[in-house]
Amino acid sequence: MRGIWLAVILTANLILVSFSAEAQQAGKVTQGDAQRVPILRRGVNLSHWFAQARNAQGYSQEHLTAHVTASDVALIHRLGFDHVRLSVDPVLLFTPENVEIVQRDRLQELERATRMIIDADLAVVIDMHPTPAFKNALGRDDSHVERFADFWRDLAGGLARLPSERVVFEILNEPQFEDRYRWSGVQAKLLAGIRQGAPQHTVIVSGHRWANIEELLRLDPVRETNVIYNFHFYLPHIFTHQGAAWGRPLWRHLAGVPYPSSADNVAPVAAVLSDDVAKLLVIRYGYEQWSGARIRAEIEQVAAWAKKQNVRVMCNEFGVYRRVATATDRVRWIADVRTALEMYGIGWTMWDYSGDFGLVTKQAERIVVDESVAAALGLRADAN
Repeated sequence: MRGIWLAVILTANLILVSFSAEAQQAGKVTQGDAQRVPILRRGVNLSHWFAQARNAQGYSQEHLTAHVTASDVALIHRLGFDHVRLSVDPVLLFTPENVEIVQRDRLQELERATRMIIDADLAVVIDMHPTPAFKNALGRDDSHVERFADFWRDLAGGLARLPSERVVFEILNEPQFEDRYRWSGVQAKLLAGIRQGAPQHTVIVSGHRWANIEELLRLDPVRETNVIYNFHFYLPHIFTHQGAAWGRPLWRHLAGVPYPSSADNVAPVAAVLSDDVAKLLVIRYGYEQWSGARIRAEIEQVAAWAKKQNVRVMCNEFGVYRRVATATDRVRWIADVRTALEMYGIGWTMWDYSGDFGLVTKQAERIVVDESVAAALGLRADAN
């Protein structure tokens, strides 16, 4: 199986080179690329719109029209962001009768939303954000990979008329592949599909498992120049995901986990936990002494890898679940991650705009900015 996927990689790479006369070395940054790559320094994720819809109507026309409006994107621009990342569930766009062809009315709605963002003087990352079941199928079903590559070619072709300096395509949010060799082959095939549809647009790639730093550092750069390498940063999850009802079962039982961490300040949290494993992990988190220095040490490794490979990197997700985390600690963690990324010249996209990790809350007809979070992001806190 590994030999088959290595052959796929080589075949896809030959296709990619034919679409880029500048692809002379694997993953190298050229001056020509820098002139057409969008500015992606400070961004925010637009979640629960074209993916992860939570309302009873699902992806109804009303939801797609009203969930994010021109007022939202105008505020995002005023705050000082230069881009957004727009999550899109591919199932939303698949035609039921033929999954290789994009559903045209939904494509028109996605293009409308994208143009609304561009008109607000923002760049947009079209982030393919499917369900875990969709991603798991890519890991085991070659025909599913073929259909998805055809879908990407058709979707990218439909959006190729949008300006390449404003629109970026992200192949897959948080891949769930245990076999990194298979993911390398799948990613190369999907990238080739995008290039067939939109040869001039920048594409975002990532490592094989949840876009973690470790998987990024294991990734062999693709033979393509106009790409950005992506990672997500939520470390340590025991702080950033405390109270979350998904993921590890212990998260939902945590509250008031502090940041920065020390043996002393986690002791009260550990003392009230009945689960022995949860107690151990909280105590361990305290002794690991997570702080701004620890976060900088993690980000520094990404910067060193990017320099070694001579490629662009960015962090497309970071944030803290806001339901139970202490507000001051949440703000401190966000500020520490943001400053570490900027220290090493790495662009970032916070998760998220108005969701569970959000920068704003919507109250009736009002959009209320969390000014402390905006300040932690180095943005204009008075943009309301």
